[in-house]
Amino acid sequence: MELADKAVGLVLSLISLSIFTYYTFWVIILPFVDSDHFIHKYFLPKEYALIIPIFAGVSLLSFLSMFIGYVMQKSKRKSA
Repeated sequence: MELADKAVGLVLSLISLSIFTYYTFWVIILPFVDSDHFIHKYFLPKEYALIIPIFAGVSLLSFLSMFIGYVMQKSKRKSA
């Protein structure tokens, strides 16, 4: 099982690194490249550079809030 855990960790690390690299290039470097350059066809429009992280953050906070509420309700039932 230890080998499977390492493989999953490696895959998740590679996915995270690729997303970070893509987003960094998209937000920081791409605005300095001419708009008619071919590289622009591989990236989403600039508006999504804000929409995607905001949506992800709101989703994460919502999930964490629901999880914490669930755990608090469950612990309240056990103590009562």
